[in-house]
Amino acid sequence: MLQTLINGLLIGGVYALIAVGLSMIHGVMKIVNFAQGDFLTIGMYFSYILYLYMPKGSLPYWLLIPVAILMFLFGVVVFRTSINRVIGKGDSNYILLTLGLSYLVQNVLQLIFGPNFRSLEVSRELKYGSISFFDDAMMLSHPRLIAFAGALIFVTLITYFLARTDLGRAMRATAESTTVAKTLGINVTRVFTIAFCLGTAFAGIAGLLMTPMFLISPQVGTTFSTIAMCAMVLGGLGNLKGAMIGGIILGLVESLSSNYLTMDIAPVIINTVLMLVLIFRPYGIFGKGARRA
Repeated sequence: MLQTLINGLLIGGVYALIAVGLSMIHGVMKIVNFAQGDFLTIGMYFSYILYLYMPKGSLPYWLLIPVAILMFLFGVVVFRTSINRVIGKGDSNYILLTLGLSYLVQNVLQLIFGPNFRSLEVSRELKYGSISFFDDAMMLSHPRLIAFAGALIFVTLITYFLARTDLGRAMRATAESTTVAKTLGINVTRVFTIAFCLGTAFAGIAGLLMTPMFLISPQVGTTFSTIAMCAMVLGGLGNLKGAMIGGIILGLVESLSSNYLTMDIAPVIINTVLMLVLIFRPYGIFGKGARRA
């Protein structure tokens, strides 16, 4: 039981990182990015390509900054060419656009890399290494532990950024009311761009952290996109703390159901938990009435 809970907690931290990026986009721009999981896939492929130029067996985590920068720039391109055109134009517009982006990314990746699974040739020490406690009764996998620590660090940094910096305060003001933000002299378009690009960068970072644990394929992000949306709704739309806790809860639910039932039933259990939360607390665990889930 303890080992199962630890595994769920560690993978839940990575889910939280994806959900926080998605929640940031929704909190500031009031849109849901249905292509968030596919942006994670792009981050995995960026990691794969860059890793080919590193010595065999190197730690892929050295690529964190290059991948984050590439994903941020990718977010700038996507925002300026498409997302910026549908903000404030109705929910159906951004839903159709981001769903279209999702299918476009999957098909372009399949066209370039093919449908076959790929993986990083990391060292066995990283891939299968672990830290053991209580005479091997509890083991912490190195990739999962590093991914959890990385997710925790980045969530802490973004929380500090939003609370303590002028740009972060501008983003929070824009999240409350774009009209008031404009009257205060805030460049709302700039804030939207940064929020979207940070959410995209978070997806790419999560993709890098997952590469030692998961195989890479064009459709791998679909599952993570669903989990991120569930975590965001579970915690409360636009609430970063709620998104993080929602991601950890889903990681625990997935680990427990996979260990004590079957792997195939984990998505069913996750969606059941989401439905129960929405029935008894429709705004999410930390949501407010103004942002109905």
